[in-house]
Amino acid sequence: MDAKATVAIGPFSRKGKSRVETKAVDHDFQPEEKITPVGILMTKTDELFVYGVTSKVTSDCLVDRIAQWWNEVGSRVRDITTLVLNLDNGPENHSRRTQFIQRLVQFVDQTGLTVQLAYYPPYHSKYNPIERCWGVLEHHWNGSLLDRLQVALDFIESMTWRGVHPVVLAVTQQYCSGVTLSQEAMARLEQRLSRDPLLGRWFLTIAPTSASG
Repeated sequence: MDAKATVAIGPFSRKGKSRVETKAVDHDFQPEEKITPVGILMTKTDELFVYGVTSKVTSDCLVDRIAQWWNEVGSRVRDITTLVLNLDNGPENHSRRTQFIQRLVQFVDQTGLTVQLAYYPPYHSKYNPIERCWGVLEHHWNGSLLDRLQVALDFIESMTWRGVHPVVLAVTQQYCSGVTLSQEAMARLEQRLSRDPLLGRWFLTIAPTSASG
């Protein structure tokens, strides 16, 4: 799972080259809308899910996307009991981000899944397989004018990863940033976490209540 860099929606030059003549503004100004592609790549099947988020990407937003994705695929992978998420160590999803961890614990208890978080250390997130998908997308819409949200979504939907088009959905819900827990609340959550004795914050397991005892 990963969030691509936010893209401004409007008549802005994005550099690159296009096969057709494209006119864009020669100066920057505050865009009326932005989109952040949040992606989940199922590495065993090469299925790519991309959510075009127009709000700030917060901890709540990320866990909502995990839940949305699981609602889509869970019924056909009933044999899966453990979900491993490869993540970068971003500010909204690192292993000590209180709201992110709280929401994941709730997700685990609701689904009965065991969730393992595997983090790439600094400067190594480029090895996350989904980064290659973002490279394909950037090449696909390079030089194009993303002047409307639907245009950006259409570009994402028309790209292919390993010969297959991604599932693309717009997310226009607004999320509030800065939601945190108290130290006492996080200390209680820590009892639900199993951090690897060698990797520490870079790898942890959250088991459902019935499995965690």
